[in-house]
Amino acid sequence: MAMRFGDEVDVVVKAFSGLGVDEKSLISILGKWHPDQTKSFRNIVPFFIEDARLFEKWMVEHLDQLKREFLRFQGAIVLWMMHPWERDARLINEALMDGPKSYNVLVEIWCTRSSDELLGARKAYHSLYEPSIEEVVASLVTGVERKLFVALVSSYRYEGPKFREDIAKSEAKTLFDAVKNAAKKNPIEDEVVRILSTRSKLHLKSVFKHYKDISGKHMEEEVEAYPSLKHTVECLSTPHTYFIKVLEEAINPNADEKMKEGLTRVIVTRADADMKAIKEEYHKKNGAALIDKIEHMTNGNFKNFLLTLLARGG
Repeated sequence: MAMRFGDEVDVVVKAFSGLGVDEKSLISILGKWHPDQTKSFRNIVPFFIEDARLFEKWMVEHLDQLKREFLRFQGAIVLWMMHPWERDARLINEALMDGPKSYNVLVEIWCTRSSDELLGARKAYHSLYEPSIEEVVASLVTGVERKLFVALVSSYRYEGPKFREDIAKSEAKTLFDAVKNAAKKNPIEDEVVRILSTRSKLHLKSVFKHYKDISGKHMEEEVEAYPSLKHTVECLSTPHTYFIKVLEEAINPNADEKMKEGLTRVIVTRADADMKAIKEEYHKKNGAALIDKIEHMTNGNFKNFLLTLLARGG
């Protein structure tokens, strides 16, 4: 039974909405519409406005958005096919060029990769862009964040099992004192930078545990006013929780373009790393499967590719 024109319009509008584009529906419907139906569509949907010269024209903001949605699948494929070092190097460079609004991406990469992965990204960055990441960070980032970022990107953390509990407890007190005095002095001070950028993640896990014992709160809760410091602590202490937050922000209907990009970035970069743990944590937090949420919120080939990546590793 043939679909009514009104139903076809609803399908096309839905195919345009969300993350990605439902190419299959668009091809099956738009390819058979005659000019009067296409004109009727332009008059019905809120994507067009009447031009002074009496024709229906795309609203610029929606046209730009639709172009981005068509490119989303292509971007995900290109990112997936890159060597992980090149992928991180390009993500770092894009975030540096974007400025403060994308600093969370820098922290995410520098604090969730292994020492060897981060060293590889630094090599790739130098090969692709010639200056070192440290040079670019030092020249583009201003204020107290500069010393934190230079230290994070330069770090090569010990990844073995050894650490001293007494030192971790002492350093937790150092962090607590810095946060407690934040009203007088920015907490991103030298000792805080040293601890966060040089200590192993196992050591820092103990530091953050002792911090909670001292303060009664998790450190990231107490540094909300300092986004780069907050993201650093989140990525070092509870990376899976951080990644879930990025995913939730990306699939929020009110997400801006930068937030939406987090969906591709997290699924592509974590598919062969810790996606199983991220999915388990998401289900525990939300009582629903991440795969089901992505299937509902995304469209077309973009959706199919993300679901394929999510299915890797169980």
